[in-house]
Amino acid sequence: MGRQEMMNARALSLISYSLIAGALSVGTVSADQTTLGGKSLASAWEPASESAVYRNNLPYLGESPQLLAQTTDAQPASAAAEPPSAKCLEFAQDLNADIGEVLRAGCQPSTGQMKKLMDNPVGNVAMFLNQFDYIQMENPTADRTSYQSNYTGILQFPKSISEDWNLISRVVFTVPSVPFDQNKIDEFFEDTPVGSSQGTILPPPDSGGLPIDLFEGRTTGFGDMFYVGFFSPKKGIKHTGGATSVWGLGADLAAPTAQEDVLGTGKWSAGPSALYAYLGPKWVLAGLLQHYKSFAGDDKRADVNLTNIQYFHYYALNPTTSIGAGPTITANWEQDSDNRWTVPIAMGFNKTINIGKLPVRFGAEVHYSAIRPDDIVGAKWTFRFTAIPAVPAALFKWMQ
Repeated sequence: MGRQEMMNARALSLISYSLIAGALSVGTVSADQTTLGGKSLASAWEPASESAVYRNNLPYLGESPQLLAQTTDAQPASAAAEPPSAKCLEFAQDLNADIGEVLRAGCQPSTGQMKKLMDNPVGNVAMFLNQFDYIQMENPTADRTSYQSNYTGILQFPKSISEDWNLISRVVFTVPSVPFDQNKIDEFFEDTPVGSSQGTILPPPDSGGLPIDLFEGRTTGFGDMFYVGFFSPKKGIKHTGGATSVWGLGADLAAPTAQEDVLGTGKWSAGPSALYAYLGPKWVLAGLLQHYKSFAGDDKRADVNLTNIQYFHYYALNPTTSIGAGPTITANWEQDSDNRWTVPIAMGFNKTINIGKLPVRFGAEVHYSAIRPDDIVGAKWTFRFTAIPAVPAALFKWMQ
C-alpha cells in the first residue's frame, strides 16, 4: 500500500471514530431499544400519528365524560390514554342523556349529567341524603327562644317493577336533639308524655303548650323512622323547550322507634303521599305532599294528624350549581287554627362536585317561618346543610 493510500485509510478511521463517539454522546444503546437524545431512534424520525395529533389538540371538555378505561398506575408511564370515542363526545353534549346508555357505551357520566339526574326526585339514581337542621325554637307565651338540632338520613333507591313503572323507596331515620329535659317533662306531666315529629313539637293533649323555659336541658338520641314509597312512570311528560314533568303516587309509614318520648310520637302513623316535579333546562319546581295519621301506639300519647307539604324551587346557574331551597309547610290538625300552620320561606344554594369518581351535592339553606304558631313552641329560623352522594341505578342489577 502506497503512502497516500495509508494516509487516506487513517483519515477514514478517524472520521468513523468521531462519528461513533458523537452518537454515543447524545444517545444510549440498551438491550431493548436505541434512543437518540432521549427519543427512540424509530420514533425520532417517525411523523406524528393522527391519534397523537388529535389527542394533543383536543380542547378541554370541562364537564364532558371520559372513557372509563384510561391509563392506570399499573400501566407503563409511556402508555397513552385513548381519546374519547365519538359516542362519548356525543353524550357529552347532552345533559339529559340516559345514564344507563352512557355507562353501557363505556363512557363516564359527567358531573353535570349526574346533577341533572339528582334533580329528578323519581329518577334512576340511588342517593344517600344527609340533612343537618339547626332550628331556632320560639315560645311566644314566655318570649323565650332555644335551639333544636336534627340530623335526617334518607336512603333513596329506585326499583323497576314493570316495563313502564318504578317504585321509588325512601327509608328515613332521624337523630334529634331537643332543648327539653326528658326527666323534668316526666315529673311535670306525669303520665302524659310530650313528643315531636320531624321538627314539630307535639305537646300533650289539652296541655296548653310546652313552656321551654321550664324544661331547660337537652335530650338527644335516635328518633322515629319513616318509609315513603312512590309508584312512578319510567318516562316523564315531555314539554316544548326541553322540559319534562314527572310524578309519583304512594304511601308513607312512621314507626315509633325513638329512644325517648320527647324525640318521637309514640305512635304508628300512615297516610298517602304524592309528588310532582317540573324539570326545565334552568328551573326545577316540585312539590311533595305527605300526610300522617296515627292508627296504633301508646294510648297516652297525643294523636298524630300531620300534613307536610315540601316545595322546591331551584334555578341552575351552570350545569353543576343551583340557587333555591326546599322548605316544608306543616299543618298540625290536632291544634286550633292559631297554632296549626308553620309556613316557611327559604333560599340557598347547592353545588355538585366529584370526590374521586363519586358525585356529591353540597348545599346550604336558610328558612324563615313567616307563619308560625301563636301560643305553642314552633320553629322560627332553620339553617340547613346537606351532603348527598349519588350513584346511577344502572350500576346495580337488583334495581333493574
